[in-house]
Amino acid sequence: MRMSKYIIPGRALIGGGLAGLGLSSSFGGGIFAMSFGIALLWSISSYPMAAALWGICVVLLSHCWLLDLHPLTWLGISPFASYLITFLIWSFCGLLGGFLVGLWSWLAKLLFFKELQSDCLRSKFLSAFILAAIWGLGEVVLAKYPFFWIGISSSFFPQDRLIGGLAAWFGAGGLTVIQLLIGWWIWQVSLLFDSRKTWERLFPIGLLVIIVSHSMGWILLEKETTASSYSASVWQTNIPTREKFLSSRLKRLPISLQHALDESKEIGSELMIAPEGTLPLGQKLLSPSPIKLLTGGFREVNGKQRSSLLLINENQQTYSSFVDKHRLVPLGEWIPNLLSHSFKGLSAIGGLESGEPSRLFIWDGPPFAVAICYELSNGNALAKAVREGAQWLVSIANLDPYPIELQKQFLALAQLRSIEIGRDLISVANTGPTAFVSRSGVITQLISPNKEEVVKVSLPFSEKKTGYVKWGEKPLIITLFIALTLLIRLKTKFH
Repeated sequence: MRMSKYIIPGRALIGGGLAGLGLSSSFGGGIFAMSFGIALLWSISSYPMAAALWGICVVLLSHCWLLDLHPLTWLGISPFASYLITFLIWSFCGLLGGFLVGLWSWLAKLLFFKELQSDCLRSKFLSAFILAAIWGLGEVVLAKYPFFWIGISSSFFPQDRLIGGLAAWFGAGGLTVIQLLIGWWIWQVSLLFDSRKTWERLFPIGLLVIIVSHSMGWILLEKETTASSYSASVWQTNIPTREKFLSSRLKRLPISLQHALDESKEIGSELMIAPEGTLPLGQKLLSPSPIKLLTGGFREVNGKQRSSLLLINENQQTYSSFVDKHRLVPLGEWIPNLLSHSFKGLSAIGGLESGEPSRLFIWDGPPFAVAICYELSNGNALAKAVREGAQWLVSIANLDPYPIELQKQFLALAQLRSIEIGRDLISVANTGPTAFVSRSGVITQLISPNKEEVVKVSLPFSEKKTGYVKWGEKPLIITLFIALTLLIRLKTKFH
C-alpha cells in the first residue's frame, strides 16, 4: 500500500525524536522510547531519505549537549564565530548520523526489500536479523574511530540492567541487535493488528523472548563476591575548563594537589586517582608524593604533546609510568594536517598526538585497563586489555563545560563496559561523574557533580573473563552467517 507523502517524513520525525529521547539519559522512559522509535524506523526502512531524517533527529537530540560548547570566547574566538562553530559541529554530527542510517536503509532496500515485505514471517525475521547484525557490527567498528560517542546499545541503561547482562556474552553489538529486533517485533505486531490478522500469535512469542532474554541477562550478571582489593581515594578537582589556564588557577593547582594527596594519606589510601588533564605539561609535585598517584596529565614526545594517565610513585615528584590517550577528540585534540598550521583547535592545549592503541597499564599493583574520556566508547579495546591481564578499569575524564546530560550518558556507557568485560570500574572526572561501577553494572556515586572532594573507595580485582572478552564479536558474526545461509536456502526453496 502506498503511503501518503506526509506519513513517511512524519514517522521519521516522530521515530527519530523518540529514539533521540531514548539515548537521552535524563528521559526516564528511554528504553521504551527507543523501542517505539526503532519500530517507526522499520516502517520506513525502504525509504533511505526518510531513514536519514530519522538518524539526523536521533543524533541532534541525543547530542544536544554539544551546544554547551559555546561560548568559545575564552579561546579568543568572537561570539558570532563561536555560535557558528558550535552549530556547525552539532549539525555535522547530525548529518553524519543521518548518512549512516540512510546507508543502512539503502542496503535494506537493495538486498532485502522483497523479504521485508513478504508474507513469510521466517523470511522477514531472517532479513531483519541480518540488517540488525550489520548495524550492531557497524557500531562496534565505528567505536574504534573518533566520530562515534554513543550507540543504540547504551539505551538499555540505566533502566534495564538485566537485559544489559547479555553484553557479557555478546557485547554492545549484541545489545544493539536485541534493541533493533524488539523494535521490529513491535512494528510487525502493529501491522498484523491493523490488518486484523493473527497478531495474538506473534505478540506472546516476542514477549516470551524478551522475558527469556532478561532471565539470561540476570544469570550472566557478575554476582558480587569477596575478592582482593586495593584501598584508593579519588579526587574530583572541579576546575571549570574555561578557567583552567588562568594564572590564579595554575598557581593554586599544585597546592590543591598536594593537599588532596595528604588528605588521601590521612584517610588510609594507598593510591589517589585524579581526572584527565590535571597535571600541566612539565609540572612536578611540590614535594614527594606521600602515596602513589594516578593522574591525568600531559607529556611531550619528540616535541609533540600527549594526553596521558601518569603514575607517580610514593616519594617521587615526577611520573615513572604512563599510558597515552589513543582516541582523540576531533578539532578539540586531534587536528587534521591540512588545518594544523593555521588552527590550534577548540581547546587551550592545541593539537595532541595520539598514543599507542593498547589500553593496558602495567605497574607494581594489579594491572588495569585505561579509558581516557570517550575512549570508554570502544569496548573492543578494553576487552583486549582484559585478555592481556587487566583486573580492573580506570576511566578518567574532563566533561566540562558540558551539562549533566553528558555525565549520565557517560555512566550508561560505564555500566555497559563493566558488564561487557566483567571488571569493576572507577570513574574520576573533573566536574563528574566520579563514581564506582561494579562488574554487575551497579552505580555508586562517590562525589556529587560540580563539587571538589576527596573520597576513599575500595577497588576489587577480578581475573575472570566474560564470554565477550574471550570471543569478541565472533558469536554475532557466526550467527549472521547462519542467518544469511538460512535466508538463501529459503529463497532457493521458494524459487
